Amino acid sequence: MNVQSIISDSRTQEFISKLKRRQIFGSRQVAAETIEILRIALMKTKITTLRNLIEHIKGVGKILIQAQPLAFAIGNIVRKILFIVRTEYQMLKKGDLKNSSSYNFMLGPSSTGEDEMDEPILESKDLKDGISAAIAEMIEVLKNVHLLIAEQSIEYIHSNEVIMTFGGSKTVETFLITAGHKRRFEVLVAEGMPACQGQNLSVVLANSGIDTTLIPDSAIFAMMARVNKVVVGTHAVLANGGLIAPCGTHLVALAAKHHSVPFVVCTPMFKMCPLFANDQETFNDIDSPASIMQFEEADSLNGVRVVNPRFDYVPAELVSLYVTEDGGHNPSYIYRILARHYDPSDYVLE
Repeated sequence: MNVQSIISDSRTQEFISKLKRRQIFGSRQVAAETIEILRIALMKTKITTLRNLIEHIKGVGKILIQAQPLAFAIGNIVRKILFIVRTEYQMLKKGDLKNSSSYNFMLGPSSTGEDEMDEPILESKDLKDGISAAIAEMIEVLKNVHLLIAEQSIEYIHSNEVIMTFGGSKTVETFLITAGHKRRFEVLVAEGMPACQGQNLSVVLANSGIDTTLIPDSAIFAMMARVNKVVVGTHAVLANGGLIAPCGTHLVALAAKHHSVPFVVCTPMFKMCPLFANDQETFNDIDSPASIMQFEEADSLNGVRVVNPRFDYVPAELVSLYVTEDGGHNPSYIYRILARHYDPSDYVLE
């Protein structure tokens, strides 16, 4: 089955349509659907050479990325599956495929020489079986990723601390609730205008028995003086250790830096992205100003440009620690994590 056949499939078309209309919420849902589409593409294609298989996966992946370029989880999943393919191919050549552990593909980079790319693959069924088993493991980790991160919460949150968070993140929500089962602490939730996702998060935390206070974004700097730790989620983690997060996160990070408060980011590994940003415009999108002002007010603002950015870029020097399902990592270590999870030749999906 060629790339066009996969893209023309009703499930893929529905996914692309939802991406373009921003009807899919949450990177984990995007990642899960991307894995499933690529899994189907792998299982239905006829494998002749490694180059043929890699180009097939990249072809499908690039079309999905074009549907929503800022959904970084798509590109990251494509890179990880390409890494699995390269690793399983190397194991097949060494005759060690049956003895491979389910997470061998995460132990280190697996380089494939140019001369190997066009060698005929005679045992394509064994290769597909190995790839399928690794993808199944990947799906299982993705299903439980919030819990895997939350299990570490008591290592970072201690009794009687004051924790600040911003907006709404399922990862942070699970992290705090899990810590609340064994620790007593207070949470300050900045509402995160204009989406105000912090309002929903504060209700969930309060219903879980955690002492929760909802504050406006304008009070972040003033309240930071009594905070012990900031815990936030993110949209993507970049190769330089910086992150792309909902608009307003940079404000929180700057306030934390000023008051010498640790800034901790909870993120699954699939959000690690081998791309670089140096300013607020590199990876950003401008939403409609309708969420921050009424349409009727536009007449009184003649000649005024109203900007409503969707994301903030937070540089690495403002981040204290990343907490992932694989443990805690310093921002300066991100490049090593990327080298373990992706092949360098797949960093740019061209």
